[in-house]
Amino acid sequence: MSTGRPEVVHRRTPYRGNVQKKRGRRVLTIIGWSLVTVLVLGVGGIVAWSQIGVMQAEPAPLAAVRENTAIHVEDAEQGIVMTPADGESDLGLVFVPGAKVDPWAYAPILQSLAEEGVTVVITRPWLNLAFFDLRGLDSFTSAAPEIDDWGVGGHSLGGVRACQLAADAEALLLFGSYCSTDVSATDLAVLSISGSEDGLSTPEKIDAARDLLPADAEMIEIEGASHASFGDYGPQAGDGTPTISDAEMHAEVAEILNAFVAQLERG
Repeated sequence: MSTGRPEVVHRRTPYRGNVQKKRGRRVLTIIGWSLVTVLVLGVGGIVAWSQIGVMQAEPAPLAAVRENTAIHVEDAEQGIVMTPADGESDLGLVFVPGAKVDPWAYAPILQSLAEEGVTVVITRPWLNLAFFDLRGLDSFTSAAPEIDDWGVGGHSLGGVRACQLAADAEALLLFGSYCSTDVSATDLAVLSISGSEDGLSTPEKIDAARDLLPADAEMIEIEGASHASFGDYGPQAGDGTPTISDAEMHAEVAEILNAFVAQLERG
């Protein structure tokens, strides 16, 4: 029966604290997913950048390495392994490539070491960038476990990484590079080869970092060599113009390396 009075509907008002909690959780969820998105995009961008513009080894010098009957070349898990054809080797070198440079590009300039009895392992840095490769030296020396005496070297940023790995080595070899790690107090045998026309690891930069190397480190500057002269991968942006031919560069570096190895064997 209608009483003529308007019907009163009672609605429960949401507790303000619950509303605020829901809003807070929603904001945190949005922030969380935003951070995940930024992280994924950032990692994806680094991976993509590391794969774009990799400087490939030039075919002709690499073909000459493969045809060299004085050495054996293996594409192994640890890297590119070059050994003397007779299998006799007492010294080893782990060599770290420069940023975004094909590891095979260093086989031509390093093959003289294998000809002289040194086992050479050219690494394949993660993402083509030595700084992202956190593996220790033993990850590469395992390619020749019978060898006890190892040196470590590298070109450009690969040389910077080599300095970080040098604590587990007997010698350090730098191609157009310098250390950011202080190894001056060590007893490492150090050979630093640079180029007068290097537009990236300039003579000034190498000289500025000289005090991070031992006092008896051997510093040799090759007249006319550029940054890219230390690998067979063609011209490089920002580099100087070389006035030395690739053949002359290979011959000069081979002479310097062989003298350095002879010194290591005597010492």
